[in-house]
Amino acid sequence: MYQGIHHVSLLVTDIERAKCFYGEVLGFEESSERPDFGFPGAWYQIGETQLHLIVHKDGKTFRGTTEIDTRDGHFAVRVKDMEALLERLEKHEVEYVNKPTNKTPWHQVYVSDPDGNLIEFNR
Repeated sequence: MYQGIHHVSLLVTDIERAKCFYGEVLGFEESSERPDFGFPGAWYQIGETQLHLIVHKDGKTFRGTTEIDTRDGHFAVRVKDMEALLERLEKHEVEYVNKPTNKTPWHQVYVSDPDGNLIEFNR
C-alpha cells in the first residue's frame, strides 16, 4: 500500500540562511520544481525523497533551541560515505554529535540547522 516517504517539511525563519545550510553546507541538491506558493521556501531532492523548507513565522513546530538532543524529533538521511560527511561538517564548522557505536547497527551523526531542526545522518 505504501511506497515510501515523499517529502518532509521543515519550518525555517530565514530562507536564504536555510538554503545556505542545506545547499552549500550539507550539499543537498535544490529542486527547481517548487511552484510559487506565494510564500518563501525551497525544495531539495535527497535520493527519492524531498525536503521542503517553508517560511511560516506563525508555525508551531520550532524547538526554540539549536542544542543537539538526539532523542528530540528529527528526520534521518542515509549516507553513502560517512567520512565525507564528517569532513564536510568539519570544513563548515558545523557542531555535531558523533555516535559511531550505539545500540543500532549503524553509525549515527546528528546536527541542528540554524532554526533548531534536527537531522540524523546514518550509515
